[in-house]
Amino acid sequence: MAICDLTTDKGIKDLNSYLADHSYVEGWQASQADVAILEALGETPTYSNPHILRWYNHIKSYDFETLPGIKKTLVNFSSNNSTNVTTAKNEDDDDDKDVDLFDSDEEEDVEAARVREERLKAYAEKKAKKPVLIAKSSVVLDVKPWGDETDMKAMEEAVRSIQMDGLVWGASKLVAVGYGIHKFRIMCVIEDDKVSVDVLIEEIESFKQYVQSVDIESFNKI
Repeated sequence: MAICDLTTDKGIKDLNSYLADHSYVEGWQASQADVAILEALGETPTYSNPHILRWYNHIKSYDFETLPGIKKTLVNFSSNNSTNVTTAKNEDDDDDKDVDLFDSDEEEDVEAARVREERLKAYAEKKAKKPVLIAKSSVVLDVKPWGDETDMKAMEEAVRSIQMDGLVWGASKLVAVGYGIHKFRIMCVIEDDKVSVDVLIEEIESFKQYVQSVDIESFNKI
């Protein structure tokens, strides 16, 4: 999946898919590679790409000049979710995708076929025994009231009344905004396959008597 132009829908979609399994563009810590991609985006991502938005907000919290590495253009997110830093990938490499590692020759003898089948069976059994990992994320939401007269206690009760399979509410607090106004900040843990952050935000914003808007303060994989 080559991402050569982050101004296209495909480029954004590929980047969002990549960041679903990665906290950073390259390696295990923020670097100049993240800065390069952030600057290439040109504008703040929307909720329609939650993984980019989570990554974007996290990287924006850094002082870019202190991040390690050399700023360079990352143009290829390969199918195995690793990044390659080069010029554009040669399209001829796509020919390798058609190779079937288990393809057998018509002249394969009976013994070779038996060994191959046994290995495939053993691999399938081993894979079946592995525990299924449930992908979860920790999300912190900022819920903004209409003004200083909004009943913040009622707002919290309304937010916590939302129940979804795979959603667990956590700690919360009021954060001063100014002029006597506070926003309501609450943490939750979600199962990625069961709970959509966009849907959760829509549910919270449906309490129009209390809620003006909702922002994602942080979004991290667990």
